[in-house]
Amino acid sequence: MERAILEVWPGKAYPLGATYDGTGTNFGLFSEVADKVELCLFGADGTESRVTLPEVDGFVWHGFIPNIEPGQRYGFRVHGPYDPAEGLRCNPNKLLLDPYSKAIDGNFDWNQSLFGYTFGEPDSRNDDDSAAAMPKSVVINPFFDWGSDRPPGYEYADSVIYEAHVKGLTQTHPDIPEQIRGTYAAVAHPAIIEHLTSLGVTALELMPVHHFANDSTLLEKGLTNYWGYNTIGFFAPDSKYSSSPNPGGQVQEFKAMVRALHEAGIEVLLDVVYNHTAEGNHLGPTASFRGIDNAAYYRLVEDDKRYYMDYTGTGNSLNVGHPHSLQLIMDSLRYWVTEMHVDGFRFDLASTLAREFYDVDRLSTFFELVQQDPTVSQVKLIAEPWDVGPGGYQVGNFPPQWTEWNGKYRDTVRDYWRGEPATLDEFAYRLTGSADLYEHTARRPVASINFVTAHDGFTLRDLVSYNEKHNEANGEDNNDGESHNRSWNCGAEGPTDDAEVNALRARQQRNFLATLLLSQGVPMISHGDELGRTQQGNNNVYCQDNELSWIDWDNADTELMEFTRTVAALRAAHPVFRRRRFFSGDTVRRRGGEGLPDIAWLAPDGSEMSDEDWDSGFAKSIAVYLNGQGIPYLDVRGQRVVDDSFLLCFNAHHEPIEFALPARHFAAAWLPVIDTAADDDIQGTEVAAGAKVSVGARSVLVLHAPTE
Repeated sequence: MERAILEVWPGKAYPLGATYDGTGTNFGLFSEVADKVELCLFGADGTESRVTLPEVDGFVWHGFIPNIEPGQRYGFRVHGPYDPAEGLRCNPNKLLLDPYSKAIDGNFDWNQSLFGYTFGEPDSRNDDDSAAAMPKSVVINPFFDWGSDRPPGYEYADSVIYEAHVKGLTQTHPDIPEQIRGTYAAVAHPAIIEHLTSLGVTALELMPVHHFANDSTLLEKGLTNYWGYNTIGFFAPDSKYSSSPNPGGQVQEFKAMVRALHEAGIEVLLDVVYNHTAEGNHLGPTASFRGIDNAAYYRLVEDDKRYYMDYTGTGNSLNVGHPHSLQLIMDSLRYWVTEMHVDGFRFDLASTLAREFYDVDRLSTFFELVQQDPTVSQVKLIAEPWDVGPGGYQVGNFPPQWTEWNGKYRDTVRDYWRGEPATLDEFAYRLTGSADLYEHTARRPVASINFVTAHDGFTLRDLVSYNEKHNEANGEDNNDGESHNRSWNCGAEGPTDDAEVNALRARQQRNFLATLLLSQGVPMISHGDELGRTQQGNNNVYCQDNELSWIDWDNADTELMEFTRTVAALRAAHPVFRRRRFFSGDTVRRRGGEGLPDIAWLAPDGSEMSDEDWDSGFAKSIAVYLNGQGIPYLDVRGQRVVDDSFLLCFNAHHEPIEFALPARHFAAAWLPVIDTAADDDIQGTEVAAGAKVSVGARSVLVLHAPTE
C-alpha cells in the first residue's frame, strides 16, 4: 500500500463532506464514537493513501488538503469501539463512503469483505479489508453556469405532476440519441420536454436519483434495484443515470437537466428516501453510516442494540431523534434546493420521519425544523403518508404546509369506476378535494395530491386489463406486490382480441384520466399512462430494468395521448377546476338572475341529490354543477376570479343513462366538450336547459356553459 506524504491543514468543521474551494479540499466527518478518522485517497490505478484527520470539534473530524481537486476519489476509515450488543460497529478495515458525498463512483462488489461479520456467524467480527469492493466518494466541482435560471414557482393549484423514472421514461425513445438514453441528459432532450409540455405538465417528479445500491440478492437472480429506493448517498445524483464518463460528471449533467426543464417552465421534484439506507439490518454491509456512528444514524432496538427498528420493511430506519441525523437530512434538502436548484420533494414513507420515539407524531422535530427552515419550507413538500409500522397510515394528518399522496383518492376512484356499490358519497369527497381529510387542519384542496396509479402497482392500462397481479418475473413465486388492487379486467384477463373488451378498456382509461384531471386538488400522472404503457400485469417492477418497465414509445397509444392533452388543456384553461378553496355550497348572487350555489349535486333526473339518493348503495350515476362565478378569491392583480360553469355527468353503470340537464336558471344551454364514450374528439351541439342527454355506459360527459 502506498502511503504518500501529504500536507494537511486543520481545516474547518463545517461544512461536512468534501468541499473544494479552488485551491484544495476541506474534509469533515461526524462521529461521536470515533477514536481516530483516516481519510483515504485513491489514485486512478486504485492505490490508496491514508491521511489522519488532525482536528476534531463538536465530534466533527476535519482537515484541509491543498491541491486536492475535483475528480479525486476518497473514503474514510473510522477507528473506534466494536461491540454490536451495545450498538457499536466501528472497524477501520471497512472503507466507508462519506455520508455527505456529492458524487459516488463505482459499484459494490458483493463479497465477504463488505460485511462486519463472517457469513453464518452474525456475532463474529470480520477484519477483511473492503476497499477493493467498495465504490468511492468523489470530490466534485461545485461551480456551474446557471445563467438566468429561476424556479418556475407554480402554485399548487396550477400544478400537474408527472411521476417518472429517468431511465424508464427515456430508454426507448426513438428521437433520443442512443448514447444518452436512460440518463439525465435524455430527460433534458427536446423530445421529452416537448412531450411533457404538450400534456400541460408543470412538475416532473423523478423517482429516486440519490445514489443507491443494487442488492446482492437481486443481482444473484439477474435482476436489479430498478426503482432505486435503497439510498446510500443523500447528496449524490446517481452515476447510473449519467452519460458522462468522468467521476463526478453526473453532478454537472444533473444541473444541466434542471436548467433545461426550468427553461421549458417545468419544475423538478425529487422522490427522496430519508427513512432508511442501503445498509439494511444487522446482517447488511458496513458501507457508511453503520461504521461511522451506528447508534447516531439508526434506530436500534432498545433492549438489544444488535438489532434495528424497521418501520420501512427494508431492515433499518434512520434515527430522526438524533441531532446529527436530522442535520444530515436538512443539509441534504437544502443542498438540493440551493445547489441543484430542485423545486421540491416527495418523501417516501414519510410517517417514518415522524417517529421520534415509537408512535407517529406529526409535530416531531423533523417537521418543526422544516417549518422553520427559510429554504426548505418554501419548496413543494409532498408526503407519502404511511409506513409499515403500527399506526403508520396517516393520510390527512400531516402538518398544514405539507401536501400528501391521497391514497383514499386512488382507492375510491378505482372502486367507483369498477362499479363497487356504496361509493357515491366518498367519490364526491374525492372529486372535490377531500375536505373530509384536510379542511379540519386549515388546509385547502391542494393538500391532496390526487393519483389513480403510481410507480408502485398496476399501470393505468393494466388496471383495466388484469384482475390479478402477474409478478412471476420477479422470482418470488408471485408472492410479492399488492394483491388487493381494486382493478377490473373488463371481462378478460390480459391481452385479448375481443373488440368489445378492448373498447371498454380504452373508455375506462379515459374515465380515469378525465376524473383525475378534473378533480379539485393536484393531479399526478404516472409516466406512460397517457400512452397506454403496460407491465403485462406485473404490479411490482422494482427489480425489472428492462422492456417490462420502460415506456414503449414505438407502440404508444396516440389516441389516448391526444385525449389526455385535451382534458389537461381544459383544466389549464378553467380555474373552476383548480380552486384554491373548498366548495361551501353557499349561494352566489348573480346580476339579473337567481342565486346559485358554488356547487350542486344532481341526480340523473335533474333533481338535487337527497339524503336517500346519497345513501343508496346501488347508485352509480351522478352529475355535479360547478359554478364558475362562485370562486371565492382574487387573482394576483386583485381581480375577482370568474370562470364559465360546467356540468360533469358521471355514469359508472353498465348501461347508458339519460341525464336531465338542470333548469334554465343554471344555464340557458350547454355544450358538450368531453365525452369518454366517444372514440374521437366530439363536435358537440348545444343542448337546451331541461333537455335530456344520454351518457354512455361507464363514461363521463362534460358540458360547458359560457359565462353570461
